Amino acid sequence: MNPDEYRKLAEVEQRHWFYAGKREIVRYWLKRTGALSPDNLLVDCGAGTGTFAQEMAAYCRVLAIDDHAESLNLARSKLGSDRVREGTCTSLPVPDSSADILTALDVVEHIEEDQKALVEFSRVLRPGGVLIITVPALMWLWSDWDEVLHHFRRYTRRSLKRIIPMESFEPVHINYVNVVVLPIVFLVRKVRSLRRRTRTEPNVRSEDMTPPSWVNAPLKWLFVKLACQRVVPFPAGVGLLAVLRRR
Repeated sequence: MNPDEYRKLAEVEQRHWFYAGKREIVRYWLKRTGALSPDNLLVDCGAGTGTFAQEMAAYCRVLAIDDHAESLNLARSKLGSDRVREGTCTSLPVPDSSADILTALDVVEHIEEDQKALVEFSRVLRPGGVLIITVPALMWLWSDWDEVLHHFRRYTRRSLKRIIPMESFEPVHINYVNVVVLPIVFLVRKVRSLRRRTRTEPNVRSEDMTPPSWVNAPLKWLFVKLACQRVVPFPAGVGLLAVLRRR
């Protein structure tokens, strides 16, 4: 990401319904799979500001990995240098079969060789270990947001499954998430794209602002509630969640 994006993320991620909700969803699935234990090691690949790893340190051992200086500095300020390492998702500085949990939260879309990253994840995870991935979904939602964040692609359920080495991973749960706001996100991004072309759009994105609490709280509740269930296989959503177990 551009260096300025880390600053914007750090300003909103504690309270914004999407970022706070995503961390809550991942914690739910880690607890549900029984992966959390004080002795277990969680490797957070593409750790961003280090906020997720910092929160998870209350549940298990953590190691935050990123390859951007801005991210590494922020993560070290929260976790200390011993729990932060420089590395990429296709070349992790972690021994074989040493991690009990690996998370890649909105990271794989930044990697040109995304399938290579999944193979690397399988190398690092021990048998029985849990991998959780979140990615943006549906190319028809592509916008300036994806361009600024240097995304290579958005995924469908089928294209995400295609990059998972099924000989190494057993799917526990794969589903679209953030489904309620899908039509709103589509309209907002298309209108913003139109305004950019006519040069009437200010340099402000809704993603960079936390909504008022009376909007923020219900959006977070809906986001988390619908993502923490296995009954309904949603046909579409703004994102995708994959929970996988290493064979």
